Amino acid sequence: MTENESKTEQKTYIQGNPSEHTLEAPRYSCSLAGAYGTTLGIRGGVPILHSGAGCGIGQLFGTLYAGGQGAGGNEGGTSTPCSCLVEEHVIFGGEKKLRNLIQSTTEIFNGELFVVISGCVPSLIGDDVDAVVNEFRDKVPIVHVNAPGFSGNSYEGYELFFEAIIDQLLTEKPKEKKLVNIFGVVPYNHVFWKGELPTVKKLLESIGVEANIIFTEENGLSNIQKIPAAEYNIVLSPWNGHRAVKKLEEKFGTPFITFPGVPVGAKQTGEFLRTVAEKLDVPSDEVEEVIKKEESWTYRYMEYPGDAIILVRPHSYFAVAADSNTAISLTKFLTNEIGYLPDIVQLTDNPPEEYREGIVREILDNIDTVVKPEIIFESDTYKIRKNLEDRPFQFLFSSSLEAPTAMEDFGALHVTSAFPVFNKSILVHNYAGYEGGLRLVEDVVSTFVGPL
Repeated sequence: MTENESKTEQKTYIQGNPSEHTLEAPRYSCSLAGAYGTTLGIRGGVPILHSGAGCGIGQLFGTLYAGGQGAGGNEGGTSTPCSCLVEEHVIFGGEKKLRNLIQSTTEIFNGELFVVISGCVPSLIGDDVDAVVNEFRDKVPIVHVNAPGFSGNSYEGYELFFEAIIDQLLTEKPKEKKLVNIFGVVPYNHVFWKGELPTVKKLLESIGVEANIIFTEENGLSNIQKIPAAEYNIVLSPWNGHRAVKKLEEKFGTPFITFPGVPVGAKQTGEFLRTVAEKLDVPSDEVEEVIKKEESWTYRYMEYPGDAIILVRPHSYFAVAADSNTAISLTKFLTNEIGYLPDIVQLTDNPPEEYREGIVREILDNIDTVVKPEIIFESDTYKIRKNLEDRPFQFLFSSSLEAPTAMEDFGALHVTSAFPVFNKSILVHNYAGYEGGLRLVEDVVSTFVGPL
């Protein structure tokens, strides 16, 4: 590496400094919220919160509504069973109340899997939640996730959920050829999860691979129970979900494949399909036939907005503020497929230190441009906004927090694409796969064409 290249590297990778003020509007909630949202992502999953009442209602706004205006269904939101601990329980313990809550919940709710989630209070006062939960294991499928908010953020809660599932529920199963599990997409925090996961499933079906996406589909408990039967686990994240698949490898011998995010557009999707096919011994000629067919119509459709892109906003600088999965995939697509120029990428999910250099390299080494973005790890909304000031970008891909004032503050057109999303309802809208890349182009071009 030359001296100039070394200086470029140092300028490109910036570690967010510790806040000098209270963290403002972080792009995630606590670990209890992550376990809670993950439970609700499973059809038939019933969360039972052993916590203060505010923990549940707080996540109605802080996780569910923030994830694209998603309600909690019959088992979530204001219907969530909660022990509602108060001062009395801090002194005398809340085990009796939890026992009564589990009993009534299993009688009232027609659930497939009951997930007891411990918050800060029982973790601090020492309630023996495991002992209480053990009383019900012979009656219903039930697990305990110890997820006090102080233990980490929402992404940590996702990991804690699957660690509990692996330790307490899963048993050895015969391996099924060409069956894979999908990890790394966190319900609600990855705002396009409801559309992304079925899209990934269909992509893999096109090359003869069955994907157990775990979330969104019927028979949620059955989908969880067949996790050990998979031939491979696939992680669509540079860091989140890695603990779960490593634990599955240790317990059931299931190897895993890592992809840095949900593939967006033709290039990433083709790479994803080839990677999976190679591991699962899918004939390469069959895979290439699928890719050729999909790329043929995809790139024809990409020609339609070509005039708008080239004549109105060619080679525009852009900024991204999103979780690592989303930021990597968006940055690569916008750079490599539309020809836009990355100005700054802010990663908002606070990944562990040991993964950060790999995340930076994933971005810098896989974009086809001499223009390298400044990369910053930052979850504080105040600092994210300060980092965006006085820069040349014309597009901003981030949460709804920046949407109302993006043009006024930064002179940029805004595309809402990361948590939190309060300004639109997200059902099946997503950027995954071939169609997803086209959908992203639609969203980009729609910010600047018209009205006549």
